[in-house]
Amino acid sequence: MPEMTLTTLVLLCLAAAAAGWIDAVVGGGGLLLLPALLLGLPNVPAAHILGTNKAVAIVGTAGAAVTYVRRAPVQVGTAVRIGLMALAGSMTGAFFAAGISSDVLRPVIMVVLLGVAAFVLLRPSFGTAVAGDGTGKKATRARTVTAIVLVGGGIGFYDGLFGPGTGTFLVLALTAVLHLDLVTASATAKIVNVCTNAGALAMFAYQGTVLWQLGALMAVFNLAGALFGARMALRKGSGFVRGVLLVVVFSLVAKLGFDQWTA
Repeated sequence: MPEMTLTTLVLLCLAAAAAGWIDAVVGGGGLLLLPALLLGLPNVPAAHILGTNKAVAIVGTAGAAVTYVRRAPVQVGTAVRIGLMALAGSMTGAFFAAGISSDVLRPVIMVVLLGVAAFVLLRPSFGTAVAGDGTGKKATRARTVTAIVLVGGGIGFYDGLFGPGTGTFLVLALTAVLHLDLVTASATAKIVNVCTNAGALAMFAYQGTVLWQLGALMAVFNLAGALFGARMALRKGSGFVRGVLLVVVFSLVAKLGFDQWTA
């Protein structure tokens, strides 16, 4: 456990709980958790921050995934296949990450996110009509293959290459490709995230860059927030998830814009 004040420890635990809630509802909890760790532990190497972040996030993500699977019409087999492709994609993205400038990627991602926000705002029915997997019926083979290759491989590659907003992109892409409602898309995204987080955490653990004691404590709060968020999303439905989604998208745009401005 690194040296820190009690106030810092409490704030980190609260940030972990809030991040778990956000991530369970619509993805994007890392937008809060990772900056909180960077601010709370300014003298800790970046690799240890990233490793600890994964150790915290995977617990909440797994808890939310279990909650969703029990109560939402999720096709676990399809989700796992997408997750395995995303794991391969993230490893490939990480391999190329050293040669890509984030200063180039940030503006592109901001434009994409603003387009997504405009689409969601102008299409109130997006993610609210139950179709495809949301009805309990299997999606067509073509759509399933597209989800595995493009959603799993493509967003997994992005996660390894750059990262911010991966969970949000997963929810949006799964909704569009498989015609899921937003609640089912969030549930499926959690399973995919468990796969990618597990691969990343295994690598960080192998490299010895995880602060296990701090991570374990924060993970308890992250799990509590995630369970609460998943139950709230299931209870309130797609309209509630849509509202949170827009907030997260605009927050992500603001963060990327700030990073670009201060780079």
